[in-house]
Amino acid sequence: MCAKASMEEFEALLNESFEIDTPSEGSVVKGRVLAIEAGQAIIDVGYKMEGRVDLKEFANPGEQAELQPGDEVEVFLRQVENARGEAVISREMARREEAWDRLEKAYADEQRVEGAIFGRVKGGFTVDLGGAVAFLPGSQVDVRPVRDAGPLMGLKQPFQILKMDRRRGNIVVSRRAILEESRAEQRAEVIANLHEGQTVDGVVKNITEYGAFVDLGGVDGLLHVTDMAWRRVNHPSEILSIGETVKVQVIKINKETHRISLGMKQLQDDPWDTVEAKFPIESVHTGRVTNITDYGAFVELEPGVEGLVHVSEMSWTKKNVHPGKIVSTSQEVDVMVLEIDSAKRRVSLGLKQTQRNPWEVFAETHPEGTEVEGEVKNITEFGLFVGLPGDIDGMVHLSDLTWEGRGEDVIGDYRKGDVVKAKVTEVDVEKERISLSIKAMDGDPFAEAIGGVKRGSIITVEVTKIEDGGIEVTYEGMKSFIRRSDLSRDRAEQRPERFGVGDKVDVRVTNVDSKTRKLGLSIKAREIAEEKEAVEQYGSSDSGASLGDILGAALKGDR
Repeated sequence: MCAKASMEEFEALLNESFEIDTPSEGSVVKGRVLAIEAGQAIIDVGYKMEGRVDLKEFANPGEQAELQPGDEVEVFLRQVENARGEAVISREMARREEAWDRLEKAYADEQRVEGAIFGRVKGGFTVDLGGAVAFLPGSQVDVRPVRDAGPLMGLKQPFQILKMDRRRGNIVVSRRAILEESRAEQRAEVIANLHEGQTVDGVVKNITEYGAFVDLGGVDGLLHVTDMAWRRVNHPSEILSIGETVKVQVIKINKETHRISLGMKQLQDDPWDTVEAKFPIESVHTGRVTNITDYGAFVELEPGVEGLVHVSEMSWTKKNVHPGKIVSTSQEVDVMVLEIDSAKRRVSLGLKQTQRNPWEVFAETHPEGTEVEGEVKNITEFGLFVGLPGDIDGMVHLSDLTWEGRGEDVIGDYRKGDVVKAKVTEVDVEKERISLSIKAMDGDPFAEAIGGVKRGSIITVEVTKIEDGGIEVTYEGMKSFIRRSDLSRDRAEQRPERFGVGDKVDVRVTNVDSKTRKLGLSIKAREIAEEKEAVEQYGSSDSGASLGDILGAALKGDR
């Protein structure tokens, strides 16, 4: 009975010793280095188990392993015994398990971890975090894109864990977050020592199209292109270069966003303070064209002072033309000061005012009646435009093309490029209009034909055509028409058929219309006028003489 109890106790103690001394697979155990041979360390992990581990598993990336016999190390027991009767152990897996425990705690506490970049992969880099490998995206390496990451390789430095998944073995870290935090602290310290209006020295760190970033000793300020100089600066590289030390003034500080606005021109005298004295109204100056837009051209009068020549003030004659066809960038031009607004820092300039108005010059040199010769520049539905001296045009209206017929019928005889002669009939300088007449070159045949004929004159005409409504007659080549009602004082005699073609007839002129170029004629009016004259000469209303007696006396008197 006693012997049986002793055996049970021994068995229990033996099982307990097995449980205590025999490590379980998949756990981290402590071992002692027995020897180092053939690039491997032979490690005793207890319970008379030995295993082999490559020395490189004990070294950090890019370093040599520092391991000696007798050193105690922790290894991961993957298998108690392999085919050769050795334990399968791994220092790397032990470090990984240890690292994951440590990193999970740091991730939970939002603490930084130390690591070293040791490799490059697609989209970023690999980082050794003391046993665990993490991924460092390219965008998280620095606050600005890094072209060469060579100096950062193998260098121990802090990282921030952004994301980790132990089950999948994924860890994402950031070096940029550490730098931004450090920069934020540095910025806050530097900004605390700055104030608006302060003059400081800085180093040009980066140049963009809209300005330059200047390092003020740990904090960057923006020097906008409009604050670099009082004159127009097309690109910051015109006056700045990267690495250059410049003196700037702090214009504005945003305490919340830590943005700093800087200026260079503020350290120089403002040229606009003396603009009105240097450039009085209507004074003429030579300037340089700095910029051309759709609405005009900017001309620099002196460094820092620019004025606008509006497109309407560029040329007397070139209307609706892009300013680039009149002036070119960097061209020197003479301009007149038209208006100054110092408050808005604007100067209105005129280019055409430096030359005489060509319409005024033409009016002086070509008074009405002057003959001119020019090329037909354009043909419209209402007339011709003819090129004249001074790069201006004159217009020949349809009504001034010909004396005979309609202008609409003869304008088709003209073509662009034809050289024509005309007379100046009117010059309106204010409206910039010049009226010309081609028909005036031949004189007015109507005026020449009627000569001294005026209303009330008695003339002799020749019958050329008989119609129901009257007769057509000619006088010195000018055609007129006498209506039936004007053929006689006596209604019974108002018959066109009593006349024949070629008959000579005396008529009275009732109207002279120079516009329609027509004479108003009447036989009836002549007869009435003759009767009235006879009454006044040979009889009166109280003499008792009859009309026949009076006319008979008049006829006898004529004989």
